[in-house]
Amino acid sequence: MRSSNPVFSRRGFSRDNGYAGFGAQPQAGGPAAATQTQGNPYAQGNPYATNPYAQQDVQYGAPQAPVSTTGRMTMDDVVMRTATTLGTLLVTAALAWALLPVDDANIGKSYGIAIGAGLVAMVLGLVQAFKRKASPALILTYAALEGVFLGVISSVVDNRIADGAAMQAVLGTMAVFVGVLVAYKAGWIRVNRRFYGFVMAAAMGFLLLTAVNLLFAVFGGGDGLGFRSGGLGIVFGIVGILLGACFLALDFKQVEDGIAYGAPKDEAWLAAFGLTMTLVWIYLEFLRLIAILQGND
Repeated sequence: MRSSNPVFSRRGFSRDNGYAGFGAQPQAGGPAAATQTQGNPYAQGNPYATNPYAQQDVQYGAPQAPVSTTGRMTMDDVVMRTATTLGTLLVTAALAWALLPVDDANIGKSYGIAIGAGLVAMVLGLVQAFKRKASPALILTYAALEGVFLGVISSVVDNRIADGAAMQAVLGTMAVFVGVLVAYKAGWIRVNRRFYGFVMAAAMGFLLLTAVNLLFAVFGGGDGLGFRSGGLGIVFGIVGILLGACFLALDFKQVEDGIAYGAPKDEAWLAAFGLTMTLVWIYLEFLRLIAILQGND
């Protein structure tokens, strides 16, 4: 399953107009068609035309038998895998909040554990990104470690910077998710080649500015270029949330295209992985934005 999400990225789904299509019917094709579309999220053809779940015998002129859905990814699969992944993240986040105190005597130790967990989670995410198939154990381990990181960071912001920030960030993330889902299903958001290119270019610019700001902060001290504090930080945070919303739309598109083209069932884990990453992104941007708006600094 090919996705705009940097990790939720495997195969492309499209229909005859050259764009990935929700609700398109699976089409038969040979190995050449699969090769042509692989790696291009908006190429023509069915990338699953040669898998054991695609239509058979069309090229031989035989009567077309009903296509079995056994082994295909369904919306229920995506929902269940996403609930499992997010549930793992939430449980470890709650445990980290409760068991890793952030008072003056323990904040250094707790923060160190959180940073370590976050770095390992990032490495596991990169490993999954380059794997050909989804690894449920790897994805759930990533979610557990990401939860430790989020639990401590949320506790720090909530207890030391802005009271109630964590709950506000959760509500904000849920609102964005529901809002984008409704807009996508209503057709207000049209995910096509232009939308994909714009979002990826904006994300690259956003990440580049973040990296430059971090370098200036490390070597120059302070807040670097000021992208994470004050008025500029507020603007940067809003842009980050909007980018996360765009990634949600792209992820929804890829999930529905995968279902329409008969993606293998294990691709649901990749869908859960990508959606979890996007929601974590949105939550962190909300948390940072609330900390700037309500913090004392």
